[in-house]
Amino acid sequence: MTSCRFDNWDTLSEEIVNKQITIEYWASLQYHMMWSYFDRSDVGLKNIAEFFKKSSEEEREHAHKLMEYQNLRGG
Repeated sequence: MTSCRFDNWDTLSEEIVNKQITIEYWASLQYHMMWSYFDRSDVGLKNIAEFFKKSSEEEREHAHKLMEYQNLRGG
């Protein structure tokens, strides 16, 4: 199988972008857990829950954008 790596994409840059993707997914997971807690029936803070749900989705979008960029560069 041939590699589709581009010569202009440094491996250090690729590693840094991959670490940032990991951080974005980690943040998304943390916000998702906060949403889950505040959405519980015995806590019932729906507005706060929605804030964390939107924050989780936003962080996941950041990760997806970075992944698309990484794919464009051949990483």
